[in-house]
Amino acid sequence: MFPSPSSVPPSRPPRQVAPPRHHLPAAPPRHALGAGIALLLLAFLVGLLLRLDRQPFFQGLDDRWAASLNDSAAAESGELGAFSTVLDRLGGPLGMVLPLLVIGCLCVYGRWRSGLFVFSVTVVANLVVLLPMKQLADRPRPPHPWVLVSDGSYPSGQVFSAVALVVAVAVVVFPPRARRWWWAFGASYVLAMMGNRTWLHAQWLSDTFAGAVVGVGTCMVVWRIFASLLDVEAERMAANSLWL
Repeated sequence: MFPSPSSVPPSRPPRQVAPPRHHLPAAPPRHALGAGIALLLLAFLVGLLLRLDRQPFFQGLDDRWAASLNDSAAAESGELGAFSTVLDRLGGPLGMVLPLLVIGCLCVYGRWRSGLFVFSVTVVANLVVLLPMKQLADRPRPPHPWVLVSDGSYPSGQVFSAVALVVAVAVVVFPPRARRWWWAFGASYVLAMMGNRTWLHAQWLSDTFAGAVVGVGTCMVVWRIFASLLDVEAERMAANSLWL
């Protein structure tokens, strides 16, 4: 006897298999969105504190750091002058050339999605996140800066730009093994930029840390927002069909 159709167990639907994914662009960390929002909220609260109190609890640390730099600046100005000038130029408008070059190269190879991600992190976020936070805090610069500066010391725009460039390049350019070396280089670059901004009396020490926090937080949020679009590019790269 043959079993009746009602007694035959229903067949399971075929299991969905994820399409192969190229290692570039990198996928965001699991909790990128939550971590990014937390960092941005922290920076926002500190900016609000600076708006309400011109002498916050960490001003003493900023003053002591600035005083220590005044004592050593004369002895080191000749040795660090050229290096400091290079960092200052990279952190200024000239530094925007670097992300634009990265975006151009990505688009040439058909990776416009990664190019859009880099543009959003390095250019759009500067206008949408950093500048409003500067206006919120409205913190005066240290007295007698050595370079031409604009209004609003908190957070550091140059440190923010350095962090954004390092993270964006890590996501879209370097494979996992090489990315470890890039993180080490990028951390050194960001620390050098932080030290340079305080050495030039352009920003307080806390401003540079805030620039790094806002940069990391913004990159995490934007990276998570672009995750689906970057996944499509990674799948197309694995299938060698970027131009289709």
